[in-house]
Amino acid sequence: MKLKTNLHFHTADDPDHKIEYSLREAIDYSASIGFSVLAITCHNYFAWTKSYAKYAEEKGILLIPGIEIGIERGKVSKEGYHLLILGCQKDAENIQTFDDVRKYKKKHPEIFIIAPHPFFPGSFSLKKELEKNIDIIDAIEQSWFYSKWFNKNKKAKKIAEKYKLPYISTSDTHFLDFMNRHFATLNTKEQTQEAVFEALRQKNFKNTTKANSLLKDLLLRQGTFTLTDNIKQLKAGFQKKLALKNQKI
Repeated sequence: MKLKTNLHFHTADDPDHKIEYSLREAIDYSASIGFSVLAITCHNYFAWTKSYAKYAEEKGILLIPGIEIGIERGKVSKEGYHLLILGCQKDAENIQTFDDVRKYKKKHPEIFIIAPHPFFPGSFSLKKELEKNIDIIDAIEQSWFYSKWFNKNKKAKKIAEKYKLPYISTSDTHFLDFMNRHFATLNTKEQTQEAVFEALRQKNFKNTTKANSLLKDLLLRQGTFTLTDNIKQLKAGFQKKLALKNQKI
């Protein structure tokens, strides 16, 4: 059984980014282009619900619960180091440190942890912390954020090869039209979370990826999204502070 798969997926449920599409809209689109497996991985928020999973199932898609958690938040940056924890439960929101991840993994051996965009520009990428904490990593992401002239994935691939870890492509979905450029096709016996994770561990998958335009996609598209998103968050934060101030008056 071949399953077209994206294991790093953001939607309007995400509290840290202003995503324009809902999960149901994303599921509809994903089904229309042949996806069979998605993992919903909002920032520091467990967005998976039985209702979402049922809707996805009706569209022929397995919706895996997950979260993109910020580790050591406040130490190196407000966001912390990003990790994708798949197959987790809502209590994964409480994870704060690398040691917390180790304890959580011991308690929930069924989970699967991916190091996302480990050498992506920004303090939220693991960089040197990747090898320091390689014991908790099950796979390394091939980030969509690269072009012919700019490619931080080369180093990520070397680390994956060094530690014999799966190296999997995702679209880190913030834009639906990038999904068909960056994904993995898994060979599994069945369409279940357990079978998906086993296929990943056994490296029974093939990556599909296409270099993006440095100007159009990386600088203008992502840059505009990041700038607009930051402005919206600053505005929301200001309005919240203003509301609290008015309550005290």
